[in-house]
Amino acid sequence: MRRKAGTLVPLELAICEAAALLASRDTDEFHGYAIAKVLGDAADARSLTAYGTLYRALARLEKMGLVESRWEEPSAAARESRPARRLYRLTTAGETAIERSRRGEPAFNLADQPDDGLAPA
Repeated sequence: MRRKAGTLVPLELAICEAAALLASRDTDEFHGYAIAKVLGDAADARSLTAYGTLYRALARLEKMGLVESRWEEPSAAARESRPARRLYRLTTAGETAIERSRRGEPAFNLADQPDDGLAPA
C-alpha cells in the first residue's frame, strides 16, 4: 500500500488509537498482545491479518517517532516463567498524529522524520 506523504496507513492509526485507549486506562506501556487484543475487540478487526503485520507496523511507528519501545526487565519475565516482552509506549508525537489524522491533516511532518534512506510503507 502506498501512502500519501505524512499519513498513516489504517493499521498504524488503529495501533496508535489502541495505545491511546490503553494509556487512558493507566496502561502507559503495553506489549504487542495487548494491542492485538484491543484491535481484535474493535469493529475493524479485519485490519490485523497476522502478528507479523502488527510487529512490522509497530517497528514503522517507532521509526516515525510515534511509539517508543524497550525490553522489559528480565526479572519480571522470570517471576512469571516466560520470555521477556518488548514494551511499547505512545509518544507525544503519536498523540499529536492521532489528533491530526482525525482532523484530516497529515499525521506527521516528513521533515521531522529520521532520514534512514527508507521510503515509508
